[in-house]
Amino acid sequence: MLGATGELIARPADEKDYDRDYFKELGVRTFINAAGTYTALTASLPHPEVINAINYAALQFVKLEELQDKVGERLAELLKCEGAMVTSGAASAITLGTAAVLTGGDPAKADQIPVDMTGLKTEVIMQKAHRIGYSHAIRNTGVKVIEVETRKELEAAINEKTAMLWFLNANNFSGKIKDAEFVEVAKKYKIPCMNDCAADVPPVENLWKYTQMGFDLVCFSGGKGLRGPQSAGLLLGKKDLIQAAKKNAPPNGSTVGRGMKVNKEEILGLLVAIEVYLKRDHKADWALWEMQIKMINDAALTVPGVTPEIHVPEVANHVPSIRLKWDQTKIKITPDAAREALRKGHPSIETVGGSESLDMTTWMLIPGEERIVAQRIKEILQQAAG
Repeated sequence: MLGATGELIARPADEKDYDRDYFKELGVRTFINAAGTYTALTASLPHPEVINAINYAALQFVKLEELQDKVGERLAELLKCEGAMVTSGAASAITLGTAAVLTGGDPAKADQIPVDMTGLKTEVIMQKAHRIGYSHAIRNTGVKVIEVETRKELEAAINEKTAMLWFLNANNFSGKIKDAEFVEVAKKYKIPCMNDCAADVPPVENLWKYTQMGFDLVCFSGGKGLRGPQSAGLLLGKKDLIQAAKKNAPPNGSTVGRGMKVNKEEILGLLVAIEVYLKRDHKADWALWEMQIKMINDAALTVPGVTPEIHVPEVANHVPSIRLKWDQTKIKITPDAAREALRKGHPSIETVGGSESLDMTTWMLIPGEERIVAQRIKEILQQAAG
């Protein structure tokens, strides 16, 4: 429900602001999200202004390409880059960006990929430490991924088949070649380079940091920290490459991106989400998250044997987080079992972590829910302590 200032606030269990409880009718259980912006958990809740924009767009017809162009111009202005477009998620942005580099926006070449690579460059180079499941979005275009570890290997791997260099921002500190040096190599050999920054907002400065660093293309998720439509993404970069990416995207047929449809509601919704995000008091948001984390930390500390660790990931999901560990000789429950107890309780609470810890963030909590999370964790751990 909405508070007096338009912000989402926790709704009492017996209060409704809708006519039907659709999820309940379907037998789908809702939960408090103390895990974070995971796609499998439907990521984030849009700000009220975003919902208004989606509802506005849903009731009117426009030409899709015209809207994409106009929104792209506005986004490029807001985010201090040459060009921008809304995509159907960050993975779609990766595929469309790669297709742009391969085809240059030529419809005949767009028709070729991914089956017929005749006359096209066929290799994309990335660091071995950056090779994760999302890199499949690159291979959707028909190219081969070449893995390297050092700068020497990177430069040796570059040849006439090299289409692009790809970088995973979340693993900047895992690979041996850091972001600025990676760009340096790309510029030296005049090869386009892309940075996948899907989960790298906040901080807000990241929205222009990497294009200004020299990456030709940069991808963001629209439904994580930006709190836009969860199925929307953002592709930023050089104007010619953005134009070429559009030629590989809907409504254009016979393209690798035809199935990656982003509609008028999502395009307008993401624009409004970014407008709202840029105007937010980010210090106040951070202070709220820290307060919420401290409440959970303090509740956990009341149970002897619990060791909380408050931390902020250096990149990707850069928000206050907490990791709970405990002496299982005193508190006879595993983190996996505690996670399941939170999930099966009422209300259901989703958390993350592995077999060694119970991990949480608070930035996706509706204010007020931190009290519920803190109380439930305390209850579960106290019961396990006997």
